[in-house]
Amino acid sequence: MQHEPENKQTKKISLNIYIASLLIVLFVSVIGTFLVMTVAEDSDEQPGSATESSNVDSDVQNTTGLEEFESLNEVYSILMTEYLEEVEPETLIQGALSGMAESVGDPYTTYLDEVESTSINEDIEGSFEGIGAEVMKEGEYVRIISPISGSPAEEAGLLPNDLIDQVDGESVADLSINEAVALIRGPKGTEVELAIVRGNSTFTVNLSRDSIPVESVVYELDEENKTIGYVHITNFNRPTYQELVDAIKALEKEGAEEFIFDVRGNPGGLLDSALQLSNVFVDNGEPLMQSQGRGETPYIYNASDDLGEFKFDKQSVLLINGGSASASEILAGAMSQSADVPLIGTTTFGKGTIQNVLDISGDGEIKFTAGKWLTANGTWINEEGITPDIEVEMPDYINLLLVNQLETYETGDVSEEVYNLEQILDVLDYDVGSVDFTYDEETKEAVETFQSDNDLEKDGIVTGDTARTLIKKLRELIDKNDQQYDAAVDYLLDN
Repeated sequence: MQHEPENKQTKKISLNIYIASLLIVLFVSVIGTFLVMTVAEDSDEQPGSATESSNVDSDVQNTTGLEEFESLNEVYSILMTEYLEEVEPETLIQGALSGMAESVGDPYTTYLDEVESTSINEDIEGSFEGIGAEVMKEGEYVRIISPISGSPAEEAGLLPNDLIDQVDGESVADLSINEAVALIRGPKGTEVELAIVRGNSTFTVNLSRDSIPVESVVYELDEENKTIGYVHITNFNRPTYQELVDAIKALEKEGAEEFIFDVRGNPGGLLDSALQLSNVFVDNGEPLMQSQGRGETPYIYNASDDLGEFKFDKQSVLLINGGSASASEILAGAMSQSADVPLIGTTTFGKGTIQNVLDISGDGEIKFTAGKWLTANGTWINEEGITPDIEVEMPDYINLLLVNQLETYETGDVSEEVYNLEQILDVLDYDVGSVDFTYDEETKEAVETFQSDNDLEKDGIVTGDTARTLIKKLRELIDKNDQQYDAAVDYLLDN
């Protein structure tokens, strides 16, 4: 209901001075940044840089007339003096800044307050507490780009392109990506419930937040072929280059002569880290990638000792999938196009934009898309991804849904959740009879056998520990039947 205004004088609180100072600082920051290539991060950990632009002066000058902000000043004054309840000035300023960033319609452009700026810096250093998933806002949902290796998100079976609908019962539809991430993250050991949409199915999953591993490179020798070294790159942080060099040297010392490098499920990270890692595999003088700002011709980054003196030239392959994004795609493009390293797996995510982060007045920052990057041969892979040389799909059961540990499934139940549960039991080699939507006596017997085999209470009911163990066994089966890894081993042995 709208009330008639009382007959009283409105107190005008001018925002012009604040806006003028903010724009001056932003103008100086933009000019300084566009003159020097800088580094930022992807989504939570996106790579980013800005390049010199001849259009910056005129573009900024054309947008700094204070008369254009009169309506903003009026809204600010009205809300400060006429709104039903008292409003803090900082609240309105923060809202205006957030709205301006969101208005461009780019999921990677956002305003970061002081808390979010601190969080983003923790990501760059390679450590934070949460569920461990790279995410982006997509319509009414938060889309998972990729769960981080070894994280609660991966252990729970979350997959690239899963959509988060709710966090602890709160819809994310009207939240910014930063607000949604703030809900998802939290101290180690605390619980968070996510409502997930996967295809035409929905389910909930409870995760215990943890410290996400700082180590961005893990490695080992192949169990059966001791001359094959395996190196999994889980992120692109500041320590990643040295961790990769150390991993290669350690495996060579153990006898590795051929290598499988793996960026599956790697959501990206720092641009300079992507360049350093790409430089390891490409001869000096050859292109690594290209970047292009607004109105610019592409700038080509070439391999050189300035990016690192360590070089790798043994036979190798690179594993990729739909969770390989941004910096992972930079590496994949460089290895494939400039080092002739075969790519095995499925098409990558397809993020071909570069983000930058600039300080603004106060304690906040603006993270924005400053340009796009192209592969070594000049291809823009945005929303297209990089296609592998050898396409290998993972088993179909990798897409089975999680079993809700808080629900109870028992004889007589008829639902899609029961159908999913029977599929899991079936792939684990427990006879459920006909795989359908009905929890019948055969399903109960299969559950009882599973419970006996895993030292669980034998009651034929799926909930709690039984549901948790089913998920664990499914994850172990997926890891054991890694068809993409097996294809990589076969390629190296045959070539």
